[in-house]
Amino acid sequence: MYNKRTVGTQKEQMAADFLRKNGYLILEQNFSCRTGEIDIIAKDKSYLVFVEVKYRKDITKGFPQEAVDLYKMKKITHTALYYMMLKRIPTDTPCRFDVVNILDQEISLIQNAFEAIY
Repeated sequence: MYNKRTVGTQKEQMAADFLRKNGYLILEQNFSCRTGEIDIIAKDKSYLVFVEVKYRKDITKGFPQEAVDLYKMKKITHTALYYMMLKRIPTDTPCRFDVVNILDQEISLIQNAFEAIY
């Protein structure tokens, strides 16, 4: 039986492993609150990075990164701000929004995929 949550969890773990291999320090996975959810929160050098993981088994519904639309960007931004407030992270901390794309078994990273949208 195909279970979206199970597949999502597997792909998010695959993304976290990929990020670790590329020098990221994973701080949190699946952070959620009233404003939304962030798949992975990590440190990359001096950056606090909020990572959205997108998976597609093929391109019939488009490429994975195409699912990160304006609405999703706003939700991630608001959730990131809440996370920073909750953890008392200074607002002048350098932050970045990355997207990990997983197409079948191929994984890629888009650093600084979008700017904060309010």
